[in-house]
Order: sequence, then C-alpha cells, then structure tokens
Amino acid sequence: MPNDYFQESKQTNLVFWSLGQMLKGAGYAAAFVIAIGLSLWALYLIGLLLPEESRQTPSPYGALELQIPAEGHGLA
Repeated sequence: MPNDYFQESKQTNLVFWSLGQMLKGAGYAAAFVIAIGLSLWALYLIGLLLPEESRQTPSPYGALELQIPAEGHGLA
C-alpha cells in the first residue's frame, strides 16, 4: 500500500475536527477578553477627559465609613 498523504482515516479526521473546535473556542475566548480590555481602556480614556475637579470629590461611600460610637459607651 503506497503512502497516500491525502487520504485521511476516520481517526485522523476526528482529531482534526476536535482540534479545530478547540481552536475555534480559544478564538472566541480571545475575542471576548480583547473586547473587555478595549471597553476598560475606553472607559479609562473617557475618565482622562473629565475635569480635574471630578477626581477630587468626596467618596460617595462616606456615610458607610463614619465611626459612630454605640449608645451607652463613654465615647459619646
């Protein structure tokens, strides 16, 4: 039987199909990660366009950070 490199067995065909499916999934995952990275980069660039005063505002979580002593303690 001569070496026929163009005739694939069922096992070889299955291996090539599965490799193609894995590469396709990796491509989708890479595109998803790149899209998220580009979105974050765009938000960063938009943040650079904001005026400097907007970066110096107090934290919106200030009420959560207040140290209010409980009643009945000698701290009040």
